[in-house]
Amino acid sequence: MRLIADGATPTSRLVLVKDLDTDDGYAFELANPLFLTAGDRIAFEGDRLVVVRAGGERLSPAGDWSTRCGPGSLRRR
Repeated sequence: MRLIADGATPTSRLVLVKDLDTDDGYAFELANPLFLTAGDRIAFEGDRLVVVRAGGERLSPAGDWSTRCGPGSLRRR
């Protein structure tokens, strides 16, 4: 499923997220899987992921950036 991390677009359904790939070849790998519920919004603020729940609660789950340069290749950002 494609998620838009602009901080304004809400998710349309329940989603289990382990990592988020960007269009420019980076990935944010969460330390623990995270459930996003319908109405949650996600954004990247600096180097961290921010989740704003439908009720207004803000979360900043732990994780690390990496690049995906090819099959089986993983390099830290």
